Amino acid sequence: MANTLTYFAALFSATLTLMIGSGLHGSLLSMRMTLAGYTSRTIGLVMTGLYIGMIVGTWICPLIIRRSAYIRAFAVFAAFNTVAILLHALYLAPWFWWMLRLFSGIALMGSYMVVESWLNERTDPEYRGRVFSVYMALTFLGLGLGQFLLNFADIHSQSLFIVIAIFYAICLIPVALTRAVNPPPPDITEVRLIRYIRSAPLGLYGSLAAGINAGAFFTLGPVFGLKSGLEVPLVAGFMGLTILAGLVLQWPVGTFSDRFDRRRVLGGLSLAVASASLGVITAADDSRSLLLCAAVAYGGVAFTIYPVAVAHANDFFQAGERVAGSATIILFYSCGAFLGPMLAASVMSWSGPKGLFGFIGINSLILALVALAAAISSRKVVREPIPAIPVPRTSHLAVALDPRMEVEGVSAEPEKEKDQAENDTIG
Repeated sequence: MANTLTYFAALFSATLTLMIGSGLHGSLLSMRMTLAGYTSRTIGLVMTGLYIGMIVGTWICPLIIRRSAYIRAFAVFAAFNTVAILLHALYLAPWFWWMLRLFSGIALMGSYMVVESWLNERTDPEYRGRVFSVYMALTFLGLGLGQFLLNFADIHSQSLFIVIAIFYAICLIPVALTRAVNPPPPDITEVRLIRYIRSAPLGLYGSLAAGINAGAFFTLGPVFGLKSGLEVPLVAGFMGLTILAGLVLQWPVGTFSDRFDRRRVLGGLSLAVASASLGVITAADDSRSLLLCAAVAYGGVAFTIYPVAVAHANDFFQAGERVAGSATIILFYSCGAFLGPMLAASVMSWSGPKGLFGFIGINSLILALVALAAAISSRKVVREPIPAIPVPRTSHLAVALDPRMEVEGVSAEPEKEKDQAENDTIG
């Protein structure tokens, strides 16, 4: 196993540096726009450009990779990210930053596809679980560590933009120097919405709700901190600790959901998120240490919603549908991440900064009611549910690295459907 992890050191280091830059990127933009006097609604709208870019990138990035091969494509994506963040430093205008966020989303999706395709191709079946876990942990670790770099320089200066650009450039170095053979280019996956919505409505709705919460938090969490009176170092701690806490309960919750009805687990977790959101709202008026503790509690449960929803959806997908189903799940999550900032910002515009967690709490409560109602109204339970494990919210190609796919002998190619009534495709 040590040899395997050493072999992937280049890809893992690229992932970590990319996620550190990405984590700092989003929080810095939100804080700079807040300090410049823009409203929460404007900030939310601008930041949604990233998620639109990631949705678009799902279909156009494979074309770029096919044309340029992996190493050159990754260089293109890294260059796009580097140039985009430096352009942010030159000119602040909502329309301009929205366009830059759009290009950043496309570039990030392309970077994810390159790394994940490489890991998929070169990982032996017996090591897939551990490689997959390391990759998932690095995504959380990078996003969390990126928040603490907000303390590296004055938030009003241009230095932090340069720091992000450095990380985006550094992530290119290990990929460019690797001697690994290029894997086959990824295919553009057809997303059959009607079929998968019929198969796993609760799992897809759970992914949508998780995306709404995550998009709202990552975009407007720094705004909440600043408008609640926190200094920049405390905002960095608030964001960083919340994200890192999301890593702690991933495996325990996954194990728990394997033993009990996942609809009830999803409902219980959603109630916990709603309660934790209320705790953050209450703690915002108390001591800073209590607020950070409430943030840790929130992060510990909030980021477990998505993997449980993914596992529940996969329980109802056929063996040959899991890769295409994963693309559908990512699409629903990304759509939620697009909607979340706009909806939460509208709530914050008339209720103040606490409206962020009020919105997240209400969204989580609705999901809890839907999940528990589904559990009560139907006794149907999958006899042998697919094991739940933490999953990164990057691209649908990560599912091919998922060790559960090896267990079921799932091909990375989505199974072609012949039923024209269900042939409602995107892509």
